[in-house]
Amino acid sequence: MSTRGGRPETPATGMRATVERWSAAPVVFLHRMPRAALLAAVFVLLVVGMVGTGWVAAAGLLVLAVALGWFAYLNWPALDPQGRVLRVVALTVLTGFALARAFGRF
Repeated sequence: MSTRGGRPETPATGMRATVERWSAAPVVFLHRMPRAALLAAVFVLLVVGMVGTGWVAAAGLLVLAVALGWFAYLNWPALDPQGRVLRVVALTVLTGFALARAFGRF
């Protein structure tokens, strides 16, 4: 039995198991990509979100928010409370910026 954060890992069930199964192939694909390519993709989406206007900017930021939310969900059981709070705050701020860009408030 493997451990996460010093705790025994229990098998996922229900929706978590489904998401983990669905995520296996994309995570392996992302892991095999050059890190520079992933960093460049995140940078491009962030620049589009910050420099672009309207829905184009919002879409760039929302893609980043979805990716962050997906990774946060997959890592949630292994995170300590501080890590969980940090991810929730980051996701909230990123989504807030995306909504502000979509409605022309930022």
